[in-house]
Amino acid sequence: MKHAVFTKFSIAFALLFSLWGSVAHANEYDEVNLLLRQGKATEALAKADTYIAGKPRDPQMRFLRGVILTEQNKQPEAIIAFTQLTQDFPELPEPYNNLAALYASQSKFDQARAALETALRLNPNYATAHENLGDVYARLAAQEYVKAQQFASTNASVAPKLVLIRQIFTSKAEAEAAALPAAPPVIRKPVGKSSK
Repeated sequence: MKHAVFTKFSIAFALLFSLWGSVAHANEYDEVNLLLRQGKATEALAKADTYIAGKPRDPQMRFLRGVILTEQNKQPEAIIAFTQLTQDFPELPEPYNNLAALYASQSKFDQARAALETALRLNPNYATAHENLGDVYARLAAQEYVKAQQFASTNASVAPKLVLIRQIFTSKAEAEAAALPAAPPVIRKPVGKSSK
């Protein structure tokens, strides 16, 4: 079974931290964000690191640094960045959501579930975390259905459930290609940019 990378990386941190930063800081955040949006992740990371060197307790720039690392596919470093944020600022739900997305991309669904449950305890109205938790539960269900098939291959009720869950995570192009006779297989490519 394919495991899709989560595409719901929370980058809506500007509003959350708007009370924490001054206008001068906002310009630096905007510059780093702009560099990232322009595909200049290396420059964005260098600018973020320079800023953090002078203000190591700034949660917004540290969060943005974690997003940049995620965009650069530096998952181990991104996990460290978000984990450190959860330790230094345990009241913030966004780092937990992003940790969950990283764990899910590595098929560590139990860790992803725990991180999302923490995010939702901190902010019960956090829509992205609710959606991601639903995705994690679906992935966990799929794993259990696969195990059920392994242990009881004659059980006819499991296969349709597994098909339905797989359809949830299949892109429209893949579904259309699967419906066409003799169509070449569609290869899923990782999503390059995060969205909310």
